[in-house]
Amino acid sequence: MDPNFIQSIHRATTAQGVYTILQDRDQKKSEEDAEPVVATDKFIVGVTACTTGIAHTYMAAEALEEAGKKLGVKVHIEKQGASGIEDRLTKEMIAQADGVIFAVDTNVKEKERFADKPFVEVKVAVPLKKAESLLTEVLENPQGKVKIANKVTDSSNESQEEKKGIYTHFMTGVNFMLPFVIAGGIITALSFAFGIEASDPTSASYNVLAAALNEIGGGTALALMVPILAGGVAYSIAGRPGIAPGVIGGMLASTSGAGFLGGLVGGMFAGYLTAFIVKHLKVPKSIQALSNLIIVPLLSVLITGLVMKFLIGQPIAALMNFLNDWLNSLGTTNGVLFGILIGCFMAFDMGGPLNKAMATFAMGMMANGVYEPIAACMVAGMTPPLGIALATVLFKKKFSQKEREAGMSCWIMGASYITEGAIPFAVANPFRIIPSLMAGSAVAAAISITAGCASRAPHGGIWVMFIPGVMNNLLMYIVAIVAGTVVTGLLVGLVTKNPNKV
Repeated sequence: MDPNFIQSIHRATTAQGVYTILQDRDQKKSEEDAEPVVATDKFIVGVTACTTGIAHTYMAAEALEEAGKKLGVKVHIEKQGASGIEDRLTKEMIAQADGVIFAVDTNVKEKERFADKPFVEVKVAVPLKKAESLLTEVLENPQGKVKIANKVTDSSNESQEEKKGIYTHFMTGVNFMLPFVIAGGIITALSFAFGIEASDPTSASYNVLAAALNEIGGGTALALMVPILAGGVAYSIAGRPGIAPGVIGGMLASTSGAGFLGGLVGGMFAGYLTAFIVKHLKVPKSIQALSNLIIVPLLSVLITGLVMKFLIGQPIAALMNFLNDWLNSLGTTNGVLFGILIGCFMAFDMGGPLNKAMATFAMGMMANGVYEPIAACMVAGMTPPLGIALATVLFKKKFSQKEREAGMSCWIMGASYITEGAIPFAVANPFRIIPSLMAGSAVAAAISITAGCASRAPHGGIWVMFIPGVMNNLLMYIVAIVAGTVVTGLLVGLVTKNPNKV
């Protein structure tokens, strides 16, 4: 995000030179962090967190801090990412703050720290487009004050918060699930390197390491995908008491064939049921601890289990079977339409809600043995940054030096299936760039689906494609990547105006 730093790295000619630049950068950062809060009379703190805790979390924080420098406002952002809480806000910082910005797609950890502080809460991608207006809004027209009792807005906004809450619960469950899916899928894919049947003890190609990798990845990590999703959803709704009924509801969904959709419904039911029990169960104070330890989990697990077993599980299992049969029977025309839908969803918000919803659906289909949708999602997620990288090469005069340097990093991000690499370009010109990205992703996903490309790995980009047994019809999958990249690159280049022409 710092063009001067990137340029200095590019100019370095030795390893020692790079090391010196990194040291200078760390020292400069330390000096900036050490600047007193009194440098300005306004001080804003914030929290950023996206579902995966990787790209958007840090990009949103950077955007807010840069906007603060432009406006002369001191800003300190806490990142709640995949590595935990970084740049944690202290009690003193929060006490001095004039307002709080929550740029999040998941629940804020330790939100009670911000009680009674004026706040604004938005999706994590919003600061990338209007960071300065967010700073102004939290100072001049905040949404309200943070409430302690799980209420973050005034009563007039409760219905709006509940709508947003359902999405947040879903995203929290996805956030819980993703490490299991990604690690499990890639570890399973590694087992295929020894042979497609190397994990089968009855096969002549049996390998004990391949069997162990398959057990760790597919037999354990991926098997926990749906239960962890449901447990995360229930936890988001009811806190710790929701974990047990949520995980058990998800496990029943998994064993009954209800899969990802059943786990989502089961997690929602378990969470709201547990929250209802905790709120309305009245017991004497003398047995309050006993109630939390025994009565609440007993009732929530029992009721959730019975409902999943006799009411929810079987109908959703039938729906999932119908969906599986439909996907397996897709003809060329339907396959093209389905691929276009996947491509548009993946490229529209580049790691946002639509992207995550489609990817999560495809991961759910993986659990039921349907591997074509996840392959289409991966290729559709790779082509936006790859296409932009190509555009900066083919149409150099239309991009600044800074944009061309950013385009070089898009090659790596695209190859690694990090769609967020395209965001800086899309934010700069959304009405022209986003449709171009969607068109390229739609082409790539349509080719992938109609060619029957299937992936046993849910993530990893090109780095897992060439592991034996991971990707079937690899040649056509490469064709899909190239076609989507070329379409995106040409369209982005054509719709981008030459800055040197009036």
